[in-house]
Amino acid sequence: MSKVMLSEIANIKMGQSPQGETCNENGVGIPLLNGPAEFTDFYPVPRQYTTDPKKICQEKEILFCVRGSTTGRMNWSDRSYAIGRGLAAISHKEGQSYNHYLKYLIEYNLNSILNLTSGSTFPNLTNDNLSSFKFYAIDIKVQKKISKFLSDLDTKIELNNKINVELEAMAKTLYDYWFVQFDFPTSPPLEGCPQDGVVSTGKPYKSSGGKMVWNEELKREIPEGWEVDNLGNWIGKDKSGDWGKEAIEGNYTEKVHCIRGADLNGLNGNGEVKAPIRYILEKNSHKMLDPHDLIVEISGGSPTQSTGRMAFITKETLERFDAPIICSNFCKAVTLEDEIYLYNFVFEWNRAYDHGVLFGFEGKTSGIKNLLFETFVSNYFVAKPPTHLAGKFYEFMEPLQIKKQKNLRENQQLASLRDWLLPMLMNGQVTVGDVEQELGMVAEGREEYKKG
Repeated sequence: MSKVMLSEIANIKMGQSPQGETCNENGVGIPLLNGPAEFTDFYPVPRQYTTDPKKICQEKEILFCVRGSTTGRMNWSDRSYAIGRGLAAISHKEGQSYNHYLKYLIEYNLNSILNLTSGSTFPNLTNDNLSSFKFYAIDIKVQKKISKFLSDLDTKIELNNKINVELEAMAKTLYDYWFVQFDFPTSPPLEGCPQDGVVSTGKPYKSSGGKMVWNEELKREIPEGWEVDNLGNWIGKDKSGDWGKEAIEGNYTEKVHCIRGADLNGLNGNGEVKAPIRYILEKNSHKMLDPHDLIVEISGGSPTQSTGRMAFITKETLERFDAPIICSNFCKAVTLEDEIYLYNFVFEWNRAYDHGVLFGFEGKTSGIKNLLFETFVSNYFVAKPPTHLAGKFYEFMEPLQIKKQKNLRENQQLASLRDWLLPMLMNGQVTVGDVEQELGMVAEGREEYKKG
């Protein structure tokens, strides 16, 4: 194989920022991308628009960050975008069916590409840097086969992500209907449970005339018979974090994956989990997390992101790891007094987080923001539904979470498979035919996602 320059197989379009006065957040004009702040796992989510785009990328092109500490991050364009100077749009000269090969070729050589910026305080890749980068070329027909194989893997991952988004939307819709609007079902409670003031008409509670009473603590009406309590009284116990050792050392023999704040979004399904393997003392094995435990980030955040991000653990979450998990010293794990309230607690916490409430419960130590956890949970009051209603919501949520976590586990396996095969595919050690025959390639890789 001979070396060729990237510009010989790729079209490279460097971004150019439009004038500030042409930009808006009101949806006027074409969506504008400035950098990785708009990136997700696959496609960007624009925050700005411009009426005077200078450079435009097309659908299914590779979006590549060329400036700053996030140089090298990539996304796919799912439509036309104006691109600012922090991005380049890259596509294969032979057409879209080769773009997955091109993306992973860049990823395979990314460290070498980033070395072109060595010595710079702020990495900055130029058009010349990218265009002149050399790599070993393989036959164009093989490029297309590799591209399709990698595309099939990514399509399956993307399909799982879309299903999970739909599951989350279903859960939020029901939660809002039952516990924010108070139109929960008024059918008889589960056997052995008191009715707790819920009438048995089989209709939505509030809109069917269910009795509401004013609560002075919450400054709003809530269903008659519901308790009002702070979140701290929902919690039974906590589990402190640990960091252990990088390798087995003395009595540090228990292998665990350590969940950091950076891993919480991945646990929830929004990105990767890169929890490092650590070794803790056997006597600290009580810190290992169990189903129904919750992890809260208590140190970190940023000026625009408060501490307090949360993830919760299910049996299926634990199955995504090959060893038990703990949380780091910058997180806190808690166990509820009654696990039937798990999902109500999660939604109440996340509502507070999404509304910026936790910004008001932060302190600073050596410039690092810390969540005043005990102060928050002791002073944040919510309406607590009767046990049988929380139980019905739990029964609704459980199969959704099982499906979601199984999708995330499959995505993790597919991504690991892709990353393991990538070097061998790129240097010709294995062929696509060999891999497909060995694996019985995922047939549903090209399924279309249908909402509803």
